[in-house]
Amino acid sequence: MKNMKTPQGLQDMLSFPLMEALLGRRSRRFFMGSEIPDGVFAYKSSKEPLALTDLEKMLIVSACGGNTSWHHMIYRAARYAPHLSNYAGSAGGRVFPSAAGFHTSQTFFTDDEGVYVLEMRDAPAFDERADDGSLCLEAFVTNVKKHVRKIQDGRLKLPSEVPYTEPHNTWVFNKPSTLVVIPVGDLSQHVLLNICYMLQNGLVLYDDINKCPVPGIAQFGDIVNVDTVWPITFVEQWSLSELTVELGTSCYAGALMLQAMGLGGWMFNGIDPFAMLGAGGKPEVPGLGFRYDTDDRWPYPNPTGLEGVMEGYCPPHHQDMRAAVDALCERKFGLGGPFHPKTPGPWKKSRKVRSAAQAHDERFRECVSFQAQYIYDTFGKFPGTVPSMFLIMYLQAHHLDLDFYNKFYKAGSYLKTHAMHLASWHPDE
Repeated sequence: MKNMKTPQGLQDMLSFPLMEALLGRRSRRFFMGSEIPDGVFAYKSSKEPLALTDLEKMLIVSACGGNTSWHHMIYRAARYAPHLSNYAGSAGGRVFPSAAGFHTSQTFFTDDEGVYVLEMRDAPAFDERADDGSLCLEAFVTNVKKHVRKIQDGRLKLPSEVPYTEPHNTWVFNKPSTLVVIPVGDLSQHVLLNICYMLQNGLVLYDDINKCPVPGIAQFGDIVNVDTVWPITFVEQWSLSELTVELGTSCYAGALMLQAMGLGGWMFNGIDPFAMLGAGGKPEVPGLGFRYDTDDRWPYPNPTGLEGVMEGYCPPHHQDMRAAVDALCERKFGLGGPFHPKTPGPWKKSRKVRSAAQAHDERFRECVSFQAQYIYDTFGKFPGTVPSMFLIMYLQAHHLDLDFYNKFYKAGSYLKTHAMHLASWHPDE
């Protein structure tokens, strides 16, 4: 890798079998320099903490959020054939799947030096695939490194103590030398995209909380049967579930990479999500620093975005929901978007393919924003019943202290890659 010393462990990683990663995946929490102060596993490491190298960090972050060339799109939808399905939000693909190609999440991470964002959500393909379908690992990781932006100095300021961290993780989470990957999803954008999806498939929202149709929705009877409805709570919970899969598979891809590299760590939740985003209410615990609002109608604060980094598709980051819809359409149909004729792609005739999508016209945008604005006006935020920004899963990576496992476990508690990691990746340590 350019500007990165290439260790023998990298070659070993490239030949590591997928089945061994699947069968060998375990949460391995005890790292060099850590301590369990009491109980049946009481143990204090005799080793100094060892931070991940730049290469190790970039490989893990790449596994969690890297670009994997062009998204292949969804080909056909019966209701508006022969137009190309136009659900996707991004022209590029990433290492994890996303519902209908929405790709509404961003990858954050922290180490001893700072807090960072990987700005990969709307990045174009970093390279074309070779004839055998392969991509260059060096270019893949180098592309990730180019898209990393530091947003805070020093390790993420979220204490590994109750109530910010669940009791079973206080001894291990976010400690010196560890890498923590934090995928964050824009649920406001995801719900908007699902309202678009619904409208294209003949559905409009119904307010099941207040037991009424969206007032005035009948005016759109020229483009949709307004009696065919989905409840607001269902759509928002469905969107939450879809986004959870996106965030979880991002971390799972990183967890498999840990096995191939011989690093310890695990994927988990158990962190106060509001404090992580910055809505913990204490200046000394800023988390990621997202803006948030409170309202007596809501059971929790509502994070909406981080200015200039990841801004929600809702007020206050947009003037109103119509402005948010227009911004969403620009992401999809504007220059560089998945449905702009000039955006390259994996097809022999990319211009022809991308031009086959039907853009959301003025009437369509009016209907989507009308429903979205109703939610915002009724509940004081968008979405109305779930957070605007959402996170749930994390991945931590660190160097194992094998002495702990040798003391307490039978042989086989770690893989050959773990046994050989220091010699393969840190021959000078």
